[in-house]
Amino acid sequence: MGRPCGRTGGDDVWSGSVVMTSRGASRAAGLARRGDKQQSAEMALTITDKRRDLAAALALAAIAIPEQIATARLAGAPPATGLLVFAAASAGFFLLGQNRYISVGADSTIAPIFATALAGMADSTTPHFMALAALVALMTGALVTASGLLKMGWVARLLSVPVITGFLAGISVHITLSQLPALLGVPSDGQELPGRIQGLFADLDHTNPVTAVIGLGVLAATFLNEKLDKRFPAPLVALIVCALAVRILGLATHGVSVLGAIPRPQFMLPLPARDDMLRLLPLSLLIALVIVIQTATVSRSVLDPGESGDLNRDLVGVGAGNMLCGLLGGFAANSSPPRSAIVREANAASRLAGLLAALLLAALYFFGLNLLADIPVAALAGLLLFVALRIFHLDTMRAIAARSRPEFFLLCATAAAIIFTPVQIGVVIGIALSLMYGVWTIVQTQVLEFAQVPGSTVWWPMTPNFIGMRQPGIVVAGFQAPLFFINADSFHKSLADTVARAPQPVHAIILEASSMVELDYSAAQMLGRLIGDWKAKGVSFFVARLESVRAQHAFENFGILPLLGGKKAFRSVDEAVRFIQPDGGGAQPLGLAGLS
Repeated sequence: MGRPCGRTGGDDVWSGSVVMTSRGASRAAGLARRGDKQQSAEMALTITDKRRDLAAALALAAIAIPEQIATARLAGAPPATGLLVFAAASAGFFLLGQNRYISVGADSTIAPIFATALAGMADSTTPHFMALAALVALMTGALVTASGLLKMGWVARLLSVPVITGFLAGISVHITLSQLPALLGVPSDGQELPGRIQGLFADLDHTNPVTAVIGLGVLAATFLNEKLDKRFPAPLVALIVCALAVRILGLATHGVSVLGAIPRPQFMLPLPARDDMLRLLPLSLLIALVIVIQTATVSRSVLDPGESGDLNRDLVGVGAGNMLCGLLGGFAANSSPPRSAIVREANAASRLAGLLAALLLAALYFFGLNLLADIPVAALAGLLLFVALRIFHLDTMRAIAARSRPEFFLLCATAAAIIFTPVQIGVVIGIALSLMYGVWTIVQTQVLEFAQVPGSTVWWPMTPNFIGMRQPGIVVAGFQAPLFFINADSFHKSLADTVARAPQPVHAIILEASSMVELDYSAAQMLGRLIGDWKAKGVSFFVARLESVRAQHAFENFGILPLLGGKKAFRSVDEAVRFIQPDGGGAQPLGLAGLS
């Protein structure tokens, strides 16, 4: 969501056994077959290409190891689960995805959403919590896969930039409040926002300075590395240095909490109850929507010049990765803007880079968990605080505030909903606000009167700074929006007001329809009655520049064309005027006063 941020974390700009039907499987196979040329190319990689993929895999693994461990803790899961999620999600995307740069794994954007929701259903320390998380991954994966198979990538456009920015700002606040206690070495009190804030301030006097230095040091190192050289794996190096310091200096005796012995989570195939599936379906839908939006953003941001990409196939790959995560007992995964940007900067030649990185993390998961025992919890908190800073897009907020106050209010309302309500409820509110604002802009559309540009056949919307010509007795009016049931009444009233303002009696109305891209049944019924009412008053009704093919079909299907003057839609306003006044009439100039 939004532009690719740093390399670490912060993956920005939100059922029963899942079995694909034979039809769904064949459609997935069809998507895969369309990539046969790319698959063939990957099989014929040169030695240079393989070296590029290996270098990209090493860079990606160096970023992913600390990030996935930290994000797993953010999700309420055992740290090792993050490694498993990355390996499974990356393998799934390798099999069915298309974009060679996209990296899929544990994601700090969606982790707080399902962690908060599931915390109300099960204790995060119990196997039931992880079983529910795996079920969410399965259901989410099925939904994302279905969106790709059904070519529903357009769903990514449901959220506007202000709403996405507000959503990320709210998630940023949640991450910060959840990680500050670990960074300062104080206990975390309460699941709700007031309890967290109150407990944090009450325990500030008990801050462990050693813990704070570790957390802030990792945060500073990651931040500076972001500014100096993104290719250097500073987060991984910082964790190694911190772990060595804990081991050599005995910092655990100074109150520094470490991960300790990390047991490998036991494999368990989710066997969900019907009630669990129904309770988790709304949550899975929300997470799937966030994944679709973020994957669309990542897919566009890492395309090479001249590439078109295949978002729907990428969605199938991300969905397959999620289902594999669920089957292996993991949690939901998402596309990562920063990790994908790193793969692109490393100039990976194929999706093999992501698979090799997955194998590296899988090896660590199966054979190297003891190497993570001395990592301080505060160091992971420092990484997640960097994530929170990176997804808090202050520059975008300032730009929106300066250019559009209504949309800035939308941004603030979304952020407040995410912060002060349960995260999943806040996401629903954000989506509702985005859709309501889009509908509101259509509802508020008013009819504009057009005037003729002097010395030409062009008709242009009248503004205080435009001097135009008006044909006596003719009102040329435009409606710069689709005509639907939600704005039909506004069209009716504003057209009547426009005609009433005409300086002379009106005998003809010309609707300039170049912006009317659609017409629904309710609006067509209103328009038909309106034309009849004007005819009863001796006013003919004409339409010009009906350019939208969909609108043309609607005018024909709903029987509007026979009601019009000339029985047709004219190709230009000038053509309609000449039809009404073959002798040319007598155009009258309008000055600034006439347009005010």
